[in-house]
Amino acid sequence: MNLVFFHAHPDDEAIATGGVMAMAAAAGHRVTVVFATRGEHGEPVEGVLNDGEVLADRREVEARAAGELLGASRVEFLGYTDSGMMGEPTNDERGSFWTAPVPEAAAKLAALLEEESADLLTVYDDHGGYGHPDHIQVHRVGVAAAVQAGVEKVFQSTINRTAIMRNFEAMVAANPEAEIPEFDDEFGTDESAITHAVDVLSVIDLKRRALTVHASQVAPDSMFLAMDDDTFAQAFGTEWFIELNTTREASAPFQTAIF
Repeated sequence: MNLVFFHAHPDDEAIATGGVMAMAAAAGHRVTVVFATRGEHGEPVEGVLNDGEVLADRREVEARAAGELLGASRVEFLGYTDSGMMGEPTNDERGSFWTAPVPEAAAKLAALLEEESADLLTVYDDHGGYGHPDHIQVHRVGVAAAVQAGVEKVFQSTINRTAIMRNFEAMVAANPEAEIPEFDDEFGTDESAITHAVDVLSVIDLKRRALTVHASQVAPDSMFLAMDDDTFAQAFGTEWFIELNTTREASAPFQTAIF
């Protein structure tokens, strides 16, 4: 089976789908990762870049190394520029992914899907997980490219907002001084709309190692790497997806595999 994972910026792949990528590769499937941008507007970890080193160049190197670690056979970039967070002036800069005509970008991705004889494509949900313009555009472009290339299996990577709220409620129950953050509707997806919950604990160490490869973005004391192993496994040991054009009955269990 040929699986293509479409992401906005380097490090997104490790966070959102690194486990499924590693499991698919280990099972003998071909894994391709496509990035819309090289993450030009990321915030580099202090002291990581060499003198004169361009962030986008470093992030491309990191993306290729993380892809190799996770078992990807191919890592490609569509050539657009990181749009920055929603509402920033960089959204509208020439060449940004956010301003790219969807048919144009979809044609580029569709060509890669056809080259790979892709059986399955992952994108993000329609609000990009948390409202980032490049993530929203990944959804729009990916869905259009799948239609153009005839890829029938499309899975939208998402965040289980309901599960996160349950975890915070448990924390408050154990520690009344803890606070539950407020999440708007752009953050994650209600559990009722999610179709697949993939247990990636068998490769959780690889997923964490892939995050460390993205050293320009993920500092050792970052939220991701400061967690102990058990907490990291609880937070990132399940990867959540919504299969496009599919719903799950309220009483039905999650499906547990996308390939």
